[in-house]
Parts: sequence; C-alpha cells; structure tokens
Amino acid sequence: MSALPQKRKISVGDYLVMERVSPVKHEYFNGDISQMAGASEEHAIISANITISIGSQLKDRPCKTYTSDMRVHIPATGLFTYPDVTVTCEKSVMLDDSYLDTLLNPTLIVEVLSPSTEAFDKGDKFDHYRSIESFREYLLVWQDKRRVARYTKTDNNSWVLTDFIGDEAVIELSSIGCTLSMSDIYSKIDM
Repeated sequence: MSALPQKRKISVGDYLVMERVSPVKHEYFNGDISQMAGASEEHAIISANITISIGSQLKDRPCKTYTSDMRVHIPATGLFTYPDVTVTCEKSVMLDDSYLDTLLNPTLIVEVLSPSTEAFDKGDKFDHYRSIESFREYLLVWQDKRRVARYTKTDNNSWVLTDFIGDEAVIELSSIGCTLSMSDIYSKIDM
C-alpha cells in the first residue's frame, strides 16, 4: 500500500511572492493557500455600494476605505485574507516590507456573505479578526435578503450583535462615525 502524497506547506514569504503576481487572490493560513471564489453580480454590487457610501462619508476625514483588493494580515493567527470592505481610522499600518500592500490595523471589516463562505465568515474568520487590537466593528451582509448583522466591540472586549432586517433599517457604524441605510447597501439589487 502506498501513502497518499502530502500537500506541501508554503512559507509566508513564498505565498506573498506568488500572490503579488497571481491573477487570482488566495487566502493563506498555516502554510496552506486557498483560492478565493469569484463574486456574484449581487456580491460585487453590494460591496461597491458599501464602499461608495462609506467612502463618501469619510472623504473629509483621515479614515481610509479599502476594497477587496487590500489584503489584511492577522499577525496573532497568521491569516492573510481579503475582506470585501475594510476601513481604518488610524494611520494605516502595513506589513513591514517594501510593497506596503498588506494592512494590519483595520477598524471596520465588512464581509458580504456567499453560500460558499458564509459559515467561515461568521465563525472562524471572525475569530481571527477579533485578535486584531484595532478591530472594533464587523458587518455581515446577506446578498439574498435585506439583512445585516453588526458586531461591535465593547470596552470590556466582548462583542455585541445587532441584527438589521428590512427596507427601513439604518446601521450606525459607531467605530467610524458613519451610517449605512438598507437602500444604500441594496441599491440596484432585485430581491
């Protein structure tokens, strides 16, 4: 009986070299890489709507809004990932290399849920994110119904969930001093 071939683990350095020339994005954790799934039309529109709404509210403030092209690294766990929308209201801290393409200090992270990523985004990925000192607020946005879950970090480092459902809901993003209405999030989306 022969042994099954072992999948080769790669180093962070090799991952970053590969990722910077790859036409597709990959997450990295513990020596393994996973190709990120393509986004549906709804996913892409919702992500863009959120980026536009938040970005326009922050245009005269020092906060920065990033699309899913900005890689985020969680040093405490080793995960490298690409959130759908990321905001930092502090001076951006980047991975200490010459590329400056990996953010270390997000304040707000938004994930638009997909069937293939929903469980990870709600569970293990949120666990990774919570180890980031600067991280204060997490939004999970459904693409098949008008629903948003907001997690906010309290002063005693616990997280409080608030669910927003329906056309009239308005989400206050206390960590960055902005609001998001359902009509902004779901503009041009047919339910």
